[in-house]
Amino acid sequence: MLNQLETCSRRQLLRRGSLGFGYLALAGLANSSRAEDAFQGPLAVKQPHFAPRAKRVIMMFMQGGPSHVDTFDYKPELQAGQDKTYQDPNGRRRGKLLPSPWKFSQHGESGLEISELFPHLAKHADELCLLNSMHTDNPAHPQATIMMHTGSINFVRPSVGSWSVYGLGTSNQNLPGFVTINPVGNLGGTQNYGSAFLPAAYQGTRIDVGNNPIANIHSQRSRREQRKYLDLLQSMNQDNLDIARVDPELEGVIESYELAFRMQSEVPNLLDLSNESEASKDNYGMNDRKTAAFGTQCLMARRLAEAGVRFIEITHRGWDQHNSLRTKLPNNCQAVDQPIAALISDLKQRNLLEDTLLIWTGEFGRTPTDQNNGNGRRHNNRGFTTWLAGGGVQGGMRYGATDPVGMAAVENKVHVHDLHATILHLLGMDHERLTYRYSGRDFRLTDVHGNVVHDILT
Repeated sequence: MLNQLETCSRRQLLRRGSLGFGYLALAGLANSSRAEDAFQGPLAVKQPHFAPRAKRVIMMFMQGGPSHVDTFDYKPELQAGQDKTYQDPNGRRRGKLLPSPWKFSQHGESGLEISELFPHLAKHADELCLLNSMHTDNPAHPQATIMMHTGSINFVRPSVGSWSVYGLGTSNQNLPGFVTINPVGNLGGTQNYGSAFLPAAYQGTRIDVGNNPIANIHSQRSRREQRKYLDLLQSMNQDNLDIARVDPELEGVIESYELAFRMQSEVPNLLDLSNESEASKDNYGMNDRKTAAFGTQCLMARRLAEAGVRFIEITHRGWDQHNSLRTKLPNNCQAVDQPIAALISDLKQRNLLEDTLLIWTGEFGRTPTDQNNGNGRRHNNRGFTTWLAGGGVQGGMRYGATDPVGMAAVENKVHVHDLHATILHLLGMDHERLTYRYSGRDFRLTDVHGNVVHDILT
């Protein structure tokens, strides 16, 4: 890639450079002392509004909408409702109730009811805070996915990870502040980890599980050669910045080049899991075909968190069970159960859980009524479960409730805006004060909504 720098005009370089964390940046570019002197890097550590309970976030996104009534929201009345027709509060018939095929039992000193689909995670019941009263605005996958990540459906907005790094920076300047591993593709795509109108430095850096986790992270040129080429490129960028005086996009380009060079020396070793012990790999399920993929993500997340990355998201797809619920849902749960339990244990052992906020969620839940002859459930945005752990959250707690069969949140309702406000609060930020002025108005993650759920905090 750097060979192309020798033949590009200045205008071409600048046009391609405006992609921020694009292929050019990750091809191996050095930092420019000139650029460093010109402005403080956007990823520099910033002071929170108040003392934080959490220093970092690991968000586990279960794309497709996990069935809360089969996993974390036990409903005795649903279990007794076989073949009964459900009527909504307006008297309209909404199909037959489908009791969960799986048993729930109490776990831990707290006695949290958890489905038999999560035997490993159930051992950590006293660390979990179950938000059983989640709800969101739209029952369609793309819109609900974007809503969960950005707080908006109608407009392109920065993701929660971008807002977190914008507000706090990151402690390791050799790594991006926001990393997304195996992100969802066609359901909002890069919008789910994009920075929108925030400077490009705050967008998420994508990592794929496999032999080439970050494109162009390796360079065939020596560090000295890379430095020479980047000196030329950064001098041209800085000339244009001197003319413009204020150009956040160009500043983001300069910073992304600097970060890309620093990443080359640290990221390959950080993402190389070969030096992990066999016991660790076994704990995360990496030696089992059914759990290996998500186990790898969880172990990567732990290493990135320990190295100083502020916000990490990992993803497991395929939770959209309109049919084959009785086979697909157990497979999904098996794929993530042991890896998540290992992640919690690992963080506890390393004294990281107390200041690492774990979030497990889908974009919405499923209905307690059946679909496809009792082997599937429909989308349900009116009630679902998200759980939190660590990072200043009370463990062994169930907050809020859906109605007796799990159709809609009715008690201590928690909207996605409330979840976002609570995440920022745990990181030490007031969601009403964390704003960015764009196009003549101040924007924030929660727009004009959101309340911190104080009752779940330690």
